[in-house]
Amino acid sequence: MSDHLEFGLDTFGDVTSGPDGALLPHAQVIRNLIDEAVLADSLGIDFFGVGEHHRADFAISAPETVLAAIAARTSRIRLGSAVTVLSSDDPIRVFQRFSTIDAISNGRAEVILGRGSFTESFPLFGYDLSQYETLFSEKLDLFAALISQKAVTWQGTIRPALTNQRVFPPIETGGLRTWIGVGGSPESVVRAARYGLPLMLAIIGGDPARFAPYADLYRRAFAQLGEPAQPIGVHSPGFVGETDEQARETVFADYKRMRDRIGAERGWPPMGRDEFEREVTQGSLYVGSPETVARKIATTVRTLGLSRFQMKYSAGPLPHEAMLGSITLYGEKVIPLVRDMLS
Repeated sequence: MSDHLEFGLDTFGDVTSGPDGALLPHAQVIRNLIDEAVLADSLGIDFFGVGEHHRADFAISAPETVLAAIAARTSRIRLGSAVTVLSSDDPIRVFQRFSTIDAISNGRAEVILGRGSFTESFPLFGYDLSQYETLFSEKLDLFAALISQKAVTWQGTIRPALTNQRVFPPIETGGLRTWIGVGGSPESVVRAARYGLPLMLAIIGGDPARFAPYADLYRRAFAQLGEPAQPIGVHSPGFVGETDEQARETVFADYKRMRDRIGAERGWPPMGRDEFEREVTQGSLYVGSPETVARKIATTVRTLGLSRFQMKYSAGPLPHEAMLGSITLYGEKVIPLVRDMLS
């Protein structure tokens, strides 16, 4: 665990319900999300992450554009993706878009690169899923060369080679903080270490302690390379209410709707209340009063030796007003409580 533990918030721009219960237009969801980020900045939260999806239930397909809008309305919060689906994008364009956000925000941009747990972007942009592994590994190799900020000479199988190529605009100060998002593949953990990049573990179900072997593997890989280990972060879903009961009652129906919709595509049975309660008490769902959520975060931070915790605060059609309340409690109460518990 680092001396300075960072706290973040993530959202996929889930399409939310309005006051009448009907789903809001995607455009309104995007405007509301920008207001949520402005609130997070005002509360002193360290990081705000926006996911990339290409499907009807999430409003954000171009996270960098949204992050640029947030950058113009905030002053201190770090801004990044959660995640950028590098496999179906152009690494040079991704770097250029994030270096532009870094300029707009005075050095607050980050990127979390991953494969993404949804595959809609592959057919949309004309990529073959049979190349899933090759696309990610080669594009990550090129991106790692770009963040060195030197002229790039690179060769692979997925695009023409580059010879002594400069990419603009450069990052103004330092480098672009680049995390590798991992959902549970040991190969991806070792790959992050090989490139010397921080690791973001997406833990969306089950006991977070089951990821301890990945954290250990990551640190062992750095030791074998003779390099100091980079930070480890965790992204997990959560919701903060005034009391445990109020938090659970507020979020359950909307969380279930999201979980069941995705589960139907992946062959999971519908989620019962018992499974929800089990994830809250023993799994990776950080739902409850500020004290309950803080205790659970502190345990995960200790167990995995984290430098950052990012709570995915959106949950399917969960309304904007409920999310604003959760963000406020997270910033005003949860974060100070976790710091006290770990001091």
